Amino acid sequence: MESRLRVRGHPIQPMLVTFPFGLFVSATVLDLADVLSGLAFLGEVGYWTAVAGLVAAALSGVAGMIDLWDVPAGRHRRTMVTANLVNAGMTALFLLGCLIRADAPQRGATGGLLAVELVALAVGTVGVWLGARLLRAFDAGRREPSGFEAPDGSGFAGRTVEIIRPRA
Repeated sequence: MESRLRVRGHPIQPMLVTFPFGLFVSATVLDLADVLSGLAFLGEVGYWTAVAGLVAAALSGVAGMIDLWDVPAGRHRRTMVTANLVNAGMTALFLLGCLIRADAPQRGATGGLLAVELVALAVGTVGVWLGARLLRAFDAGRREPSGFEAPDGSGFAGRTVEIIRPRA
């Protein structure tokens, strides 16, 4: 299976997943620092980092749905649907935390909110593991380029971003 959305032959969705997960981890670390130190600005930065993670998760989810379109029924499709649902669950927990904090004057974190974020990260870790498993399965026969050439050996010539219908 090849991804519909690719950059220089590499699937975009696995690249996009790293952004929301990294932003959510950063938000949790900032919230932990807010709870431990009491510095209110850390909670504010953590809140806005989580909001940025929500935007990145929306983009990643769209790319995941586009890739899901052409996956044939079977084990890989079930794994891909599960990975997308798990990532959506992580995103939903962070969205809940952001909605709770949206009306607070300092948008600071609490111990309970921090616990929800840690659970969300645990859920997200399962989604990352499932996605990595899928990527290894789909790229098993693929030759990695050496240097700065595209996977098809064309160097830098040709289109950089491709949106195509995968071969059957």
